[in-house]
Amino acid sequence: MWKDFVRGLWAENPTFRLNIGLCPVLAVTTSAINGLSMGLATTLVLICSSALISLLKNLIPAKVRIPAYIIVIATFVTIVDLVMHAYLPDLHSVLGLFIPLIVVNCVVLGRAEAFAAKNSVLRSAVDGIGMGLGFTWALTLLGAIRELLGSGSFFGHALVSDGATTLGIMSLPPGAFITLGLLMAMMNMISARQKKMAS
Repeated sequence: MWKDFVRGLWAENPTFRLNIGLCPVLAVTTSAINGLSMGLATTLVLICSSALISLLKNLIPAKVRIPAYIIVIATFVTIVDLVMHAYLPDLHSVLGLFIPLIVVNCVVLGRAEAFAAKNSVLRSAVDGIGMGLGFTWALTLLGAIRELLGSGSFFGHALVSDGATTLGIMSLPPGAFITLGLLMAMMNMISARQKKMAS
């Protein structure tokens, strides 16, 4: 079960390894808080939907499994969306459309099909936690780097004085692609070095 948890943090990280669910990764990571919030919202949906799909797997006919999974996922996304709208309206307005789009996020639907539909409720929930936290740390790191370089702040707190030079491109979509590419290259280098040391 420990492997189910750790898998999503590094070896099968949804963002840096599997390269799935990249739309919100590139769109909302203009700041660390946005990345963290989007990651946690996705994690909650992943845990709940994986556990429920695993619980219902023997009751869902094979022919309608994908629509059934989407209904389960959409239910939890709606709950997260409404709670965030009620209690975190400023954050909800920033993340906007990307909260409802969790329904079709490949990370969530992919884990439902590949793991939750074939494993126990507990293992599915643990896998959801691992994948969700892997997605969350990836978004938070990407957002923190872009926020730091693009606006000179970290989690909304200014670290450089007004008038200091920042890289404005990091706050724009090309900055997301550049940062993601560099982080993926760095992870590949670390993995290659680990393999070399293990052999």
